[in-house]
Amino acid sequence: MATNQRYGPILKATVTPSHRRMEPIMSLDNALKKTQTTVPECLAAGVVDMDTGMLLAIRTVDSHPTEVIDMLAAATGELFQGENVKIIENTFKRIRGVKDDGHHYFKEILIFSDNLLHLFQRCQRNGNVVLVTVCRKKANVGMVLVKARSMLEEVDRAI
Repeated sequence: MATNQRYGPILKATVTPSHRRMEPIMSLDNALKKTQTTVPECLAAGVVDMDTGMLLAIRTVDSHPTEVIDMLAAATGELFQGENVKIIENTFKRIRGVKDDGHHYFKEILIFSDNLLHLFQRCQRNGNVVLVTVCRKKANVGMVLVKARSMLEEVDRAI
């Protein structure tokens, strides 16, 4: 061990580079707030747990009818786990010779309504949790996808 005559033994300290430090976990509400400010023309962002059928959190810029918000979780579950979707996924697995291990092929679903763009994205670590982002139709679709994808990890960590 090296020593310094004046101060004694020289101890080595382990320093973690700043890019490898753990970031504090963001709350789900803060993650949705950041999603709203990051995704272009975002009017609403929400998180749906398809296992429980519950809307875990939602942030909107306008008020929306309660019945529409209540139906969001059910509609999201139907989009990703409806009977026809299961049939399609199982058919692909059978054709490809892949055993049914619970893997889902459908990761993102983009829907255009008259005035809005609705993006549904399955989280990566929590595969039965979906980030729902609603934007004005005039938003650049590519930018909406890129920015919303960049928020998935933060939403995943906040759950």
